[in-house]
Amino acid sequence: MNRKKKINETLKKRMKKANAKLNKSTKPRYISKAERAKLDAEAALVAETTDVVSDAIADAETDAK
Repeated sequence: MNRKKKINETLKKRMKKANAKLNKSTKPRYISKAERAKLDAEAALVAETTDVVSDAIADAETDAK
């Protein structure tokens, strides 16, 4: 009986591992502190550039009128 039980447990463990590999995790990917700082700096640069461009467009529209 013990031998049968041990074999079944081993097979169940293997099946469980195989199923776990098939299912993707819903946990978000880890982003390091340095990477977050880099992303924030890029976002700030894009926001600044967008503000400058929108100001230039607004000035051009007022000059055209």
